[in-house]
Amino acid sequence: MKNVHIVPHMHWDREWYFSTEESRILLVNNMEEIMDMLESNPDYPYYVLDGQTSILEDYFAVKPENKQRVKKLVQEGRLIIGPWYTQTDEMIVGAESIVRNLLYGIKDCEEYGDFMRIGYLPDSFGQSAQMPMIYNGFDINYSIFWRGTSERHGTDKTEFYWQTEDGSKVLVQLFPLGYAIGKYLPEEEEALQKRMDKYFTVLDRGATTENIILPNGHDQMPIQKNIFEVIEKLRKLYPDREFFLSKYENVFAEIEKQQDLPTLKGEFLDGKYMRVHRSIYSTRMDIKAANTRIENKITNTLEPLASLAYSLGFEYHHGLIELIWKEIMKNHAHDSIGCCCSDKVHREICNRFFLAEEKVDQLIKFYKRKIVDSLDTQKQEDRLTVFNLLPYERNEVTTTNVITKLKSFKLVDKDDNELDFEILESEIMDPGLIDRQIVHYGNYDPFYNYTIQFKETLPAIGYKTFFVSESEQKTSSSISNVDKVDTDFYEITVNSNGTLNIYDKKLKQLFENVLLMENEGDDGDEYDFSPLPNKDVIYSDQVKAAVKINQNRYEATIEIDYRLDVPSNLEKRKLKEIDHSVEIHLTITVPNHKPIINCKMEINNHAKDHRLRALIPTNIASAFSLSDNQFGLIKRPVIDPAIHVWEQEDWDERPDPIYPMLTYAGLSNNDYGVSVLTNSTREYEITGENFDTLAITLFRSVGFLGKEEMLRRPGRPSGIKLPTPDSQMIGKQTIDFAIATHTHEANVARIAKEYLTPVETYNKIPHDAMKLNNSGIKTPLSFSLFKEVEPNVVLSTLKKAEKENKLILRLYNPTNEEKQAVYELPHKTEYASLTNLNEKSQEELELKNNKVQLVVKKNQVKSIMF
Repeated sequence: MKNVHIVPHMHWDREWYFSTEESRILLVNNMEEIMDMLESNPDYPYYVLDGQTSILEDYFAVKPENKQRVKKLVQEGRLIIGPWYTQTDEMIVGAESIVRNLLYGIKDCEEYGDFMRIGYLPDSFGQSAQMPMIYNGFDINYSIFWRGTSERHGTDKTEFYWQTEDGSKVLVQLFPLGYAIGKYLPEEEEALQKRMDKYFTVLDRGATTENIILPNGHDQMPIQKNIFEVIEKLRKLYPDREFFLSKYENVFAEIEKQQDLPTLKGEFLDGKYMRVHRSIYSTRMDIKAANTRIENKITNTLEPLASLAYSLGFEYHHGLIELIWKEIMKNHAHDSIGCCCSDKVHREICNRFFLAEEKVDQLIKFYKRKIVDSLDTQKQEDRLTVFNLLPYERNEVTTTNVITKLKSFKLVDKDDNELDFEILESEIMDPGLIDRQIVHYGNYDPFYNYTIQFKETLPAIGYKTFFVSESEQKTSSSISNVDKVDTDFYEITVNSNGTLNIYDKKLKQLFENVLLMENEGDDGDEYDFSPLPNKDVIYSDQVKAAVKINQNRYEATIEIDYRLDVPSNLEKRKLKEIDHSVEIHLTITVPNHKPIINCKMEINNHAKDHRLRALIPTNIASAFSLSDNQFGLIKRPVIDPAIHVWEQEDWDERPDPIYPMLTYAGLSNNDYGVSVLTNSTREYEITGENFDTLAITLFRSVGFLGKEEMLRRPGRPSGIKLPTPDSQMIGKQTIDFAIATHTHEANVARIAKEYLTPVETYNKIPHDAMKLNNSGIKTPLSFSLFKEVEPNVVLSTLKKAEKENKLILRLYNPTNEEKQAVYELPHKTEYASLTNLNEKSQEELELKNNKVQLVVKKNQVKSIMF
């Protein structure tokens, strides 16, 4: 007998074309029916609550009185919850975000009972190669998903092992036809048989045992109350099959008995049998950029800073930080961060990101203030404290502000050594903007807000303090207008069209026409880019740019302004009528002391239905690109070989080599490499006749959630055909990225980490509208928590453990070979251990002179608790 495991579930998109509040109303109704069925019918054994605890959070906001009912059903093993907080995207959401999604999801489950130990992501648009390692970090050894596989990965079976390069492994049960084939099963025999005959053919062909899954659920689907009648009809129609209600774990128990299952490796981004939407990474770039920026602020600044404060005696605000994570994780479900939603839902998503970023920024400011307010000093002068949140000393150009009543000042350390700095600009500030109580008592003396720049060596994971003292001598400036940039690493000239010619002095390479803009019509939707049949590309090579270059002894600044004229919409583009424009303001800063070119692009878009990309030529003819994924490095072909056969093989979508990155993407040969580092866009493609150019998507402008019969995606619409005028991206947006040149063996992930971890400062003056009492804690004027000894790996984040009074240092190795990680921990450290991603100790580490040393495999993550 073939066993058909009918698994009751619902797939719960919190939002999509409908809002969260609309789905919450249905959720309250559906939860009552689910619990009634489980409580009243012992023959209805299980119900899977879509693997995400945010469902419970939404439900209990309305029905807190039902917590005990849910708890009882969970503890009985009948209502199956977790392990996620929300069903995360895997391709453009950062590593720490995915880890926290499981961490907080499992934490939520523990309040009610156990969690489903399956990496359950039935609808994510592609599968990251690093997921088995992340799952194993939470003691999860099973995975269920739908999208992204095909037989070219090594098997045509739906059950296989999936392994990462560090040896982590999960057993996969693929949904070859998706999670909804058992939705609304009809009682009418002819209709039921017609439907099931079609499904059984596919399910039987892929199965490695006599067990197959019939998931009985769908998006927002209420419980199927007549399921027992349907099962009786199925038994009658298929006497050679046994039909029964079950759960996913029962199927895995049978599959595990197989001895010869294939093992697959890598990411799954094939759109042969199901769409993965390879160009969804650039829809609603304002939302995508906000997510990138906020993720980096939390993991690179907030958590290490909070850990620094905690080590000095201040509270680590787990509750506030968890609120921030959950705010952005509500946006991390595939539809939400994919931005294939209605305009009203995107407005909700934007608001969540706004709230999350406000919380992050204010908590960062609070921790800096607590540390600086508590400095152990008798000096009365104002203070400027400079924070370095990387685990090694940095000698970095820092641009910041000093607010003071002094018309001239100097900065001195605790030993009265003066800091060399320049004033870039100054402005008079109304004292009421600082604290209205100042003017309340009639003091209208102005403050001066100075923008200053300096370069100073800063301690690892620590800070250094300077005092703002009156000076009789005004600070001079070395800023001058120049025709070209000349630094220790580069000579840069600007062409009349605003593109750059960059000569790298160390590599002896000239890169010409860097940052040429490429504009193309986009007949696509929120899921996918779609060019017009007759390719129409407009380049910025003929624009006339206004250019201004300044340089001082610390860095050079290039300001470039121009207007790229384009058609206003698709119809005008088809007629080749150019009647609108995209205005571009580009600010480029080039430090004198390091090989990086920082780019801030402010775009004002006035046109519809188009895509804008920046082109960075590398002079490296390439077969593969290098990029990062979660805790690792990934190598991808510049051309997917299936591009030549996708139509003959009837793929659901064309396999264009448009790929996601997290912090960088680049090309490299035996001599050197060129990479783009990003704090906004996470989409790239390798283009050019020799595949030597990085094309970085700046934004896409489209007007529909879904469209049918697209050039690269024939057939039905993805989603639904719903107008989304906000996704035309009319108006202003900002894109932040950088260009780095480097040796071919450079650890580009470390370069990106440094770019994404700015030096932080705090200027303490005797006034603040928000008063704080004295903390009673004394902090040193300078401090370093710990430091790395070998520059081999990358710090992912530093945070306090959730349940212990210890710190978690997470690191990973994104190189092609095994590395040694060595850290010198605080001198009072008595204990250090390796933990898994769920922060459970696994192995005590030997401490020698306060140093820990461990081997980290290629693309492996490790966590040290100390």
